[in-house]
Amino acid sequence: MRRPAPPPITPERPGEKDAAAAGKSRQRRRDAGAGEDASSPDDPTPGESPGDHSADDPQPTSTRDVWRAARARRKALRAEIRRFTQRSRRRRIIWLSSIGAALLLIGGSIAAAYSPLFAVQKITVAGATSLDPAAIEGALSDQLGTPLALVDSSRVKAALLAFPLIETYALEARPPHDLTVRIVERTPVGVIRSEAGYTLVDAAGVALSTTSDQPAGQPVIDVEGGVDSEAFRSAGLVVRSLPADVRAGLTGVRATTADDVTLTLSSGLTVVWGSAEESVLKAAALSATMIANPGAETIDVTSPDVAVAG
Repeated sequence: MRRPAPPPITPERPGEKDAAAAGKSRQRRRDAGAGEDASSPDDPTPGESPGDHSADDPQPTSTRDVWRAARARRKALRAEIRRFTQRSRRRRIIWLSSIGAALLLIGGSIAAAYSPLFAVQKITVAGATSLDPAAIEGALSDQLGTPLALVDSSRVKAALLAFPLIETYALEARPPHDLTVRIVERTPVGVIRSEAGYTLVDAAGVALSTTSDQPAGQPVIDVEGGVDSEAFRSAGLVVRSLPADVRAGLTGVRATTADDVTLTLSSGLTVVWGSAEESVLKAAALSATMIANPGAETIDVTSPDVAVAG
């Protein structure tokens, strides 16, 4: 049996073998590129070390970085708060400074007022006409050397009670060393005759002095019930309302009730006054009637609109 004849050998062309080898090489490179494209995104690219990262990649944060960031935020917040509260803090400082200055001034003034620097060295009495100012100043001499703010008003009052003629008084401190006592004297309305003599009284019935002889220019008051009666109070008001020229000639006042006051003048004229009501009108009517009737012995002004002379 005859063997099959081998296939005919095709003659190779020049360069064909090299072309086949180059084709295989290109195929291997394409296969390698496809494998690289299929790799994981996290794999490092050629020429890049595993530790290299892009600038856009997030950086790891440490505790120190967190602390620094928090401190920066707090610092910025404090700066904003200071900026927004600067005006109110300035106003608060101004108010506190003003209050402090006022307190310092008040405290200094009080300390100075209560110190010996403002002690009483001179006492002056003003308003005394019948009283002797020197006698009043002597009665208040125990206040000398006392700080003006510490003058004892109760001791001053007790000393002035020894002068019945003083109706009211007021103390005036005049720094640094003067104390002024302003007094208002009682106005006498007449004398009450008794076994003790003649007692000078004012409209309130306060006894001012007692003498054995009738004081000049003071009428004798004769009333029912004494100085505590309504008749005396009415008589006192009438005397105080008289014009100066009529008051100078008044010698006697009588009253049994508050509504029947009668006056006697040095000329012998008798004036029927009545009550103390409308005393101003009655005084004006009396003056006019006395001028119109100079020889009258009696004038009735109980009704001031129709004064009657007789």
